[in-house]
Amino acid sequence: MTTNDNAPATETDQPDTIPADRALVEDILLLLFQPDSGTIAGENILFYVLGGAAVAELALTGRAEPRPTGLFSKPIHPIGTVPPADVLLAPAWDYLTEKPRGAQTVLAAIGPYLRGPVLDRLVARGDLRRESYKSLGFIPSTKYVLNSGRREELLNRVRGVLLRGEDSDPRTAAATALLSASGTLPQFHREIPWSGAVYTRGKELEKGDWGAAAASSAVIRTMAAVVTGALSAVAVQASRP
Repeated sequence: MTTNDNAPATETDQPDTIPADRALVEDILLLLFQPDSGTIAGENILFYVLGGAAVAELALTGRAEPRPTGLFSKPIHPIGTVPPADVLLAPAWDYLTEKPRGAQTVLAAIGPYLRGPVLDRLVARGDLRRESYKSLGFIPSTKYVLNSGRREELLNRVRGVLLRGEDSDPRTAAATALLSASGTLPQFHREIPWSGAVYTRGKELEKGDWGAAAASSAVIRTMAAVVTGALSAVAVQASRP
């Protein structure tokens, strides 16, 4: 996978201070990474998915929630006055503190700036390895290689929810709902055999059916708003020639 010189955020070798806890946006990008090809599934709508993961993390940690302001309007509001310490999440929280906004607006604003920093984080953690090479023998390029067992660990949790009917912890449910909303689950066929049952369970998770281990209603409402925004983005991309 080569770097994208036109991306708003650049990939560097100087990662930020790494929190002990992994952010959901890290796990989502690692799940979407395809080891055989070195590419990222759903690259064309990736920024919506990463933005969705950042907002979902705010909900999971009690820092954001949607609040109805009309029949159809449910802008996402920040909670609290102290921004997240994690630099991957702080921009989303800062954006919400300016003005509560709808999910799709938030995802479009913050998502494009996450790809590079999240890749940096995964490299710094040792989950991915960045390698330099020359494309066509002379063009400097970068590729990524899987470098830890973290992705397989995450995939096994997702398989448990989609294939084995296991109750999910909130983070795995949120990650699986985002994967389903992104439309990328069929691309995992070798690792998660695609079927009607997998499709149905993914859609149930999108709607907040997280089983006995469900998170709070505020988290599920936020995830529903995020997933709706992500689905809207996928629909727009799919309609383009």
